[in-house]
Amino acid sequence: MMLVRAKFDAAQTTPDNRRHWAGADGLSADAAASPEVRRTLRNRARYEVANNSYARGIVLTLANDVIGTGPRLQMLAESAETNRTIETEFARWARAVDLPGKLRTMRMARAQDGEAFALLFSHPSLDGPVKLDIRLIEADQVTTPNLSFAKDNVVDGIVLDEFGNPVEYHVLKQHPGGDAASAGTQYDRVPAASMIHWFRADRPGQSRGLPDILPALPLFAQLRRYTLAVIAAAESAANIAILMKTSAPAGGEAAEVEPMTEMEFAPNMAVFTPEGWEPSQIRAEQPATTYGEFKQQILNEIARCLNMPFNVAAGNSSGYNYSSGRLDHQTYFKSIRVEQADIESRVLDRILAAWLAEARLLGDFSFLAGVESLEHQWFWDGTEHVDPAKEASAQARRLASNTTTLASEYARQGKDWETELRQRARELALMKELGLTSAQAAPQAPAVGDGDDQDPGDKEDGRAAA
Repeated sequence: MMLVRAKFDAAQTTPDNRRHWAGADGLSADAAASPEVRRTLRNRARYEVANNSYARGIVLTLANDVIGTGPRLQMLAESAETNRTIETEFARWARAVDLPGKLRTMRMARAQDGEAFALLFSHPSLDGPVKLDIRLIEADQVTTPNLSFAKDNVVDGIVLDEFGNPVEYHVLKQHPGGDAASAGTQYDRVPAASMIHWFRADRPGQSRGLPDILPALPLFAQLRRYTLAVIAAAESAANIAILMKTSAPAGGEAAEVEPMTEMEFAPNMAVFTPEGWEPSQIRAEQPATTYGEFKQQILNEIARCLNMPFNVAAGNSSGYNYSSGRLDHQTYFKSIRVEQADIESRVLDRILAAWLAEARLLGDFSFLAGVESLEHQWFWDGTEHVDPAKEASAQARRLASNTTTLASEYARQGKDWETELRQRARELALMKELGLTSAQAAPQAPAVGDGDDQDPGDKEDGRAAA
């Protein structure tokens, strides 16, 4: 029987690729993301975000686009009155604890620290009947000081059960980067039910997160070094007004001059140079014509690991037209929807469950005692369309053809369709009472094939996709 072996070029180690693959290893997910490795990556990512305007802008934009003004709750119980009461009280509580702001901070922490921790606790002085509150904790504080003596089921700050699920978290009483006198190794044991741990698991069995901008950290450093080098070269050339060079032939003699002699000039003055010397200026070679293109390519590579298009990362859409802008944003918007769904299941649903558990114990929410099913959904800020007229036309066409619903269309804008229809009914009733009529008739859906799909902006280069 003939033995056939497959051969893969990528598995071969040659003198040409030996150095490139030197860092490849077979470590497990948790071993690769050891406490020392994560600490180094966190510090470098925070440094870059704090000092690199592109890094700071990208992280802020990501948090604003994913979280926006915050999620809005819509209950789907059978009783409309129950739904409205819960939605109103939860929205009031969310404002009291600044839920949108804390979610944005969590998203920024996940981008630069790799993970975000939120502790659920009772805050007696909180305004409102429900005293549940949220305290954010930095990843540095969730650790096991004596990890080398811990059991096998402990992964730096997290105690796991036999199935790999978190049971307990170890939280240092003081931040390790705080006052050296107060920092110590004492920690609290927090039940997993009271801790929200949000990170992206890139590998099976991964227990702690790594920064989202991890692959881009060397690129951020290169971008800054290149910019500083170009500025230094341009300044060096600009600081020398006149350079004297000799015109004497080889072996010839020229007037003696002191090296590095400085001459002061005044406007409209005549200058006589020493015999055998003539003045010249240093030509400015920096920034080169490829300077802008190089920075664009680096930024494009940086933004790729976040599924962010170049014009969003750079804050510049001058090279885009309408079609290319929408095409590039499709992947970005899909990534945002995936992240929002992840936040709903891993963060918001747990917060809502804790909020409802406490609310059931209060007399103000006695109506919850007889409610078994509390189905719900979350609404996020909608995405503004580049061409509102075209989007309104497409919306009218979808509604006319029964391929969508009002609930879906309002959800695209991050709105609750029931709330919007009630508001519209109140407006129409008041208009009727005051004898007013609508100033604009309902839009008519254009006929299919009337040329509306052809956008003249598609052929023009501009900032329409900003």
